[in-house]
Amino acid sequence: MVKYVIFDFDGTLADSRRALLKSWNTLAKQYYFKEIKLSEMENMKKLSIKEKSRYLQFPMFKMPIVMPKFYQLYRESINEVKLYDGISEMLAKLERKGYKTIIISSNSKENIMTFLKSNKLTSITNVICSSSIFGKDKLIHRFLRGNKLESSEVIYVGDEKRDILACKKTGVKIIWVSWGYDSFEVVKKMKPDFRVNTPAEILKVI
Repeated sequence: MVKYVIFDFDGTLADSRRALLKSWNTLAKQYYFKEIKLSEMENMKKLSIKEKSRYLQFPMFKMPIVMPKFYQLYRESINEVKLYDGISEMLAKLERKGYKTIIISSNSKENIMTFLKSNKLTSITNVICSSSIFGKDKLIHRFLRGNKLESSEVIYVGDEKRDILACKKTGVKIIWVSWGYDSFEVVKKMKPDFRVNTPAEILKVI
């Protein structure tokens, strides 16, 4: 029986495209990466992480240096981050039905807590963050152990291939959402357990 619903943040709960774009382009000017337009982001959903790295002229080994600066810039644009339509209602219904909800993200905890407070989202009981975009499986493992939960008592909701990979490693089932930052072409070989097109469908699955 599912007790906890774990959500990814960017691309799952929050439409952060404009904040991500502004933050990225500021760094791109500084480090000579490729600047992008909002219109390009839809096509980028069809690219893997490595393909996105090449497209952006961004060497992956620079990630530990660049990402802290990226999320600091993101914080300056936090007012441009919006909830996707239907998310607030979906979270409220989960709370009424007795499910506990948390966020696991590679964004910074400060950014997410600022967003939750400004949007009056009080049902989310915990926010767990990693400085590595590939560290979510470790965070999920730690959360399960710390709360004495079986993998079957948790379900994850995310939008990217790396979310699915983290869930495969931990034995947690995943609901993949179609409105995020990876297209189905990118994730279909990973065979997510569930695929939804609206927040209301998340409730049906759970």
